Amino acid sequence: MTGPEVDPKAVAAARTICEAIERMRVLSFLYEGEERTADPYILGTNRKGILVLSAVQRTGGSGKGFRSFHLKGLSSLRIMEQKFFGSHPDYNPKDRDFEKILCQVKPRG
Repeated sequence: MTGPEVDPKAVAAARTICEAIERMRVLSFLYEGEERTADPYILGTNRKGILVLSAVQRTGGSGKGFRSFHLKGLSSLRIMEQKFFGSHPDYNPKDRDFEKILCQVKPRG
């Protein structure tokens, strides 16, 4: 008997995202072919079991602010040297959109 198939690209992307969160570093990536930069806050699975990154988009896409990115749409993921502070006023460390959180910015307090 075998478990669910694990996508090696998703595992590598998750490791990179969690490292960026741990180090409080900005991420650069392509999402559905468009270049973006973002401050990563939460990586986890939603209720449908889809891996999702919740991040504050800095550049690209539909403008600045919190966005959700499905991991399957991410490519060319890179950790930048630029740091972020993890203190965005809209950050909800108990975001109910996530069924399971793999890594996240530690709440300040």
